[in-house]
Amino acid sequence: MTTHHPNTRRLVYGHAKNYDCLAFVDADTAAGEAAEITALAAARTWGEARQVQMTHLDNPAGPDCYEEDDYADDKPFDITELGAIVNGYWPTMVTTRALDVLPQDLQDRYVELVLTVHDGEYLKVPLDGEADLVAELRKRGYEVTRDDETINLLDGVGVGW
Repeated sequence: MTTHHPNTRRLVYGHAKNYDCLAFVDADTAAGEAAEITALAAARTWGEARQVQMTHLDNPAGPDCYEEDDYADDKPFDITELGAIVNGYWPTMVTTRALDVLPQDLQDRYVELVLTVHDGEYLKVPLDGEADLVAELRKRGYEVTRDDETINLLDGVGVGW
């Protein structure tokens, strides 16, 4: 068990395969979000998918997204067929999160801002800058942990699409 000061900013980062760069996310919500994505991907029927409880993310198969009459509870569910996933809206690109968790001066120094046509801005954190950026974050009191699996799961890699 890791203990940390309650005011310490905790980050998880890793190699985001879809963008071939590093991504940084808030460690306090990362595990919960990853569990929600995994639970939705494991649903085998629309009824199961609608019942997945989400506290960190919106459920793109939830009752607010699809009419139960069109998708009966016993109808087979395939996460890769959800409109939000097909259109690339869910989950949110993992590389956009660094915009919220990395200090602006470090973004300016270590990161390239990339503008996409459909998904807006994201931060491309070069792989070769990992040691310097992580050292700078730790020097400022951040608790930083590398976890490639969680980073890619938060981007939807490995759960059917």
